[in-house]
Amino acid sequence: MTTSPLKIAVLMGGPSAEAEVSRASAAEVAAALVQAGHDARRIELEAGCARALLDLEPDVVFPALHGPPGEDGTVQGFLEMLGLPYVGSGVHGSAVAMDKSLAKACFRRAGLPVAAEIVVDADADLDEAAERIVGTMGDRVVVKALRQGSALGTVRLPNGGDVADALAEALRYGHGALVEPFVPGREITVGVLDLHGEAARATPVIEIRTADEEWYDYRNRYTPGRSEHVTPAPLAGPVLEDLQRIAVRAHRVLGLRDLSRADFLVTDTDGIVLLEVNTLPGMTPTSLFPDGAAADGMPFPALMDALVRSAAARGVQAD
Repeated sequence: MTTSPLKIAVLMGGPSAEAEVSRASAAEVAAALVQAGHDARRIELEAGCARALLDLEPDVVFPALHGPPGEDGTVQGFLEMLGLPYVGSGVHGSAVAMDKSLAKACFRRAGLPVAAEIVVDADADLDEAAERIVGTMGDRVVVKALRQGSALGTVRLPNGGDVADALAEALRYGHGALVEPFVPGREITVGVLDLHGEAARATPVIEIRTADEEWYDYRNRYTPGRSEHVTPAPLAGPVLEDLQRIAVRAHRVLGLRDLSRADFLVTDTDGIVLLEVNTLPGMTPTSLFPDGAAADGMPFPALMDALVRSAAARGVQAD
């Protein structure tokens, strides 16, 4: 890979419900790229961004975007049409990973450990859907917006509750909801680095700890001091190895590239449960992916440098 400085456009914001998180990620990404010697400019994902990108003529675009349309393949296709290399997975991998139901179908076909689920359509009768869920799974469930990140649209009912209300909250984000049995367990995450021309590898396993009776929801993700990231996670060696193996396998099953982060539960009864894979993990000061890379000996500026150089070396390449 070339060692010359690159001109980088860092895309941020847009119409996503996670736009503010995206802007926080973009600020960190741009600062680290400048520290690594690159020329990094932040560009808002809005109507005029195509002209801004073409005028800038960047060597690489870094989509510091979270949720649709930045993480679901839409922006990736847009960048390919503009002929611009970009960090991260392509159109197909991004679209499949963003849809929790499609991703789980891929994981299940590959023999990866996932929980049972029921998918509820966006226009479903909520009382009928809730009755079906309770009759199949009971009311101790987790309801998730089908195509959303950062735990937005996720409602946990660890002690049971009103499933129809939980569905209504998830469906506020559109596209449907995915419902799984509530599984008590330790919250675990594993990053994957898959740089162009190199073998994909998992970064050290992280356990996420929050206050008693809380979980890694939107507030605890992005508020400093509200979660603890324990690296490496205090788990038995074989469990750590299995988590890393599954993270890499899930990354490959979805056809991803450059980076991803797999989220898990580890339970006393069910063992490892793979929840989902994020194709553009957060890069904020409280985010997990940079912590895993740092534990693997890659400080944040070096991580950003490696990602943009990977994209530059790959060029414009559809998946």
